[in-house]
Amino acid sequence: MNKKIDKSLNTSLDFFKTLDAGLTGDKSNNPINISEENVGNITNGRVVAAHGRQYVVQLNDGRFLPSFPRGKKSNVACGDFVQIMEIGNYQGVIENIQPRHSLFYRASEARQKLIAANVDLVIVVAAVEPDFSDDLIACALLAAESEEIDTLILLNKCDIAIPEEKLNNIHERLRIFTDIGYDVLEISAKTSQGLDELIPLLEGRTSVLVGQSGMGKSSLINRLIPGAQATTGEISRALNSGRHTTTNATLYRLNAEDKHNKSAIIDSPGLQEFGLGHLDREEVEFAFREFRPYLRQCRFRDCRHWQEPDCALLEAFENGEIHPKRFDLFRRLIQNKY
Repeated sequence: MNKKIDKSLNTSLDFFKTLDAGLTGDKSNNPINISEENVGNITNGRVVAAHGRQYVVQLNDGRFLPSFPRGKKSNVACGDFVQIMEIGNYQGVIENIQPRHSLFYRASEARQKLIAANVDLVIVVAAVEPDFSDDLIACALLAAESEEIDTLILLNKCDIAIPEEKLNNIHERLRIFTDIGYDVLEISAKTSQGLDELIPLLEGRTSVLVGQSGMGKSSLINRLIPGAQATTGEISRALNSGRHTTTNATLYRLNAEDKHNKSAIIDSPGLQEFGLGHLDREEVEFAFREFRPYLRQCRFRDCRHWQEPDCALLEAFENGEIHPKRFDLFRRLIQNKY
């Protein structure tokens, strides 16, 4: 085996053992147990933590196994169902990724960043403070739409008293999304406000939390799953942004007795932007759900929706059927895709 990889995994063993308690909700911090008789076995499991090129796989028998992929490149994501070969010394090799029913990821022009696989619900988390990015929310929703994944927007920290003018402004900004059919749920991870409405939406499927740093994603994990050991970040008011306290994507079972992860939630690292470089022009058009009635209704098949005559999208925009901020975002996204 590659000695560099071997050393890296051994160094990270304490990290993985700590996750063992958090992922199960078990505070006893039981060690990962891999007997010599399992060495060489090919078994199935699910990736429940992704930390660079190092992963934790929960095997079908409930054990957690630190693992790494073959080769220099990795396209493994948290939430993937994989085949693992156990090689001893608390390690496994990811031999194969099972077919996915969804892949949620972002991309710049240069690189892609996998966030989560096999997710059924993308939950975009905003907060009353620090301020959130409208564009980041919109782009995360567009990425979910492109994969036909259900979505939900959470407005967290609603227990914080803020000026009425600021609260009205937040509601006005979020109305852009509710007007086109997106659901917004107001919650407080601190006081449990709204969680009785949220929990039924999580049952029986895998959800992923995405959003900027400081929105309270890890605090929400801690409230939903006591003992999850998700790190809670301290907000820096001077920077009007949170620190990146979650550095790896981690899947938690909502019910510690649910060995098959049928109800699971993935906490992902905080973002400052959400690139959609992986979507082509037609995919971007489709991802705007309010555009769909007008697509392929333009006079020209290759219409750029800029200033062409008889453009159905332009007519809808001019008639007030498409919000100006949404149309502006669309144009910014596609300007380099021709």
